[in-house]
Amino acid sequence: MKNKLILGTLFLTVTGFITRIIGFFYRIFLSNALGARLLGIYQLIFPVYGVCFTLFASGIQTAVSKQVAEREAIGDTGGTHHILGTGILISVISALVTAVLVFFGAPFIADTFLKEPECAKSLSLLALSFPFCGITSCIHGYCYGLKKSFLPATSQLVEQSMRVVFLYTVSVSIPVTCELAIAALVAGELASCLYCITGNFLLQKKKKTEKTTGKKESNITLKLLSMSLPLTTNRLFINILHSFEAFLVPLALRRFGLSRDGALSIFGILSGMTMSFLMFPGTLTNSLSVLLLPVISESAARDNTRTLSRSTASAVKYSVLLGVCAGFTFFFFGEELGITVFSEERAGSYLKNLSFLCPFLYVSTTFSSILNGLGKMNLTFLSSVLGLSLRALLFATLIPRLGIYGYFVSLLASQLFLTLFELIMVRKSIHFPFDAVNTLLKPSLLLLACASFFRKLYEFLTVQTEMSHLLLLALCGILLALSTLGLFLVTGVCKRGELTGTK
Repeated sequence: MKNKLILGTLFLTVTGFITRIIGFFYRIFLSNALGARLLGIYQLIFPVYGVCFTLFASGIQTAVSKQVAEREAIGDTGGTHHILGTGILISVISALVTAVLVFFGAPFIADTFLKEPECAKSLSLLALSFPFCGITSCIHGYCYGLKKSFLPATSQLVEQSMRVVFLYTVSVSIPVTCELAIAALVAGELASCLYCITGNFLLQKKKKTEKTTGKKESNITLKLLSMSLPLTTNRLFINILHSFEAFLVPLALRRFGLSRDGALSIFGILSGMTMSFLMFPGTLTNSLSVLLLPVISESAARDNTRTLSRSTASAVKYSVLLGVCAGFTFFFFGEELGITVFSEERAGSYLKNLSFLCPFLYVSTTFSSILNGLGKMNLTFLSSVLGLSLRALLFATLIPRLGIYGYFVSLLASQLFLTLFELIMVRKSIHFPFDAVNTLLKPSLLLLACASFFRKLYEFLTVQTEMSHLLLLALCGILLALSTLGLFLVTGVCKRGELTGTK
């Protein structure tokens, strides 16, 4: 069973990484097609989407997953089917109510909350996807409860692929607009929903018999609601804080003195271009966190302090190492990445300024996973609320005074606070060693030398050859990664067995 779980998690991780790559290149295409201002308007839609998704899908998906796992453990196959059907019914009803409110209230939401009337049509289109998302989420929760990750993982690929194909195909004949990009999103969600329904039908067909415990099913709805409502409330509060942050940044930039179009352009560059680069390496820490959570949970349940300490130490070390590597790469090559990939100099400049954020950003994901694995979800919730609240306060205070540099300072200060808070909470439960020399000092010196060298090599090759800058960047990036990895192994920064828990 353990091998089945690990293999399923690894498969989900690999497909998630592929999905991220597709999404990354999709974002490049979208940013070039829309431009900075329209990309900013497009990005304003997603905080609303996040809040709505939390209302009709997030909590119920987790509740379905947990209830299905419990029924499957006692062999009640018929009960798991009933849970899925009830969950879909609850989610679809919630999604339809939310969709109607957003569809008809789009002008009010756009004017009052987003402060951008041009978002109204996109919001109305977005509402059409809500029922599909609700069905897909419940089927995902059902599959996770059965420890079958194939369908959820591949459905993400289907959704992302359909979105790309739809937008690229239609854009051949008509210009790309925010509304067209949202229509592509709806098409992707519809394709993913149909794929999940078909896949789940085939999954059920393979089961020859259905066992039932004879247990009454009248309380299934009550159980799902009682479990999903607290989860939904917590996640809704965090999503509202995230949404408020997205509304606040353009407004604060306008108070600094920028025009409406100027503020939207900067917001579009930050959220649609710069953050795409900044979060991309985080795919690896997200994968690490998915694998880490069950290890921490099992070790804590067995009171195995040795495994708990070693697993935590290795996870923290490699999360920080990834952050240091990404930080140096973005600092030395950030400007070229912005210009070459997005044709936007400011995207590269912002990426260089935010490169210092990487170590704190990536290790924070690991700390959250450790706390969740220890069963301390309340601390994860508290840390998120405190971090986002501080960030919003700093945005409102510093951006009107310092402009975009106020954004950089606010983001760095709030992330540093969040990471330190989570570190203290983890250290209270797990005592783990931290090798500062091999995690910070040696890697920083090695990366400083390597990144400086390959930066000079890149500048030399751009003058001496006629190769495309994108190809040169890719070549230098690969050489930098290979050289750094080799030096890490030779100098003892990376040691065999640290991630596997063996000596």
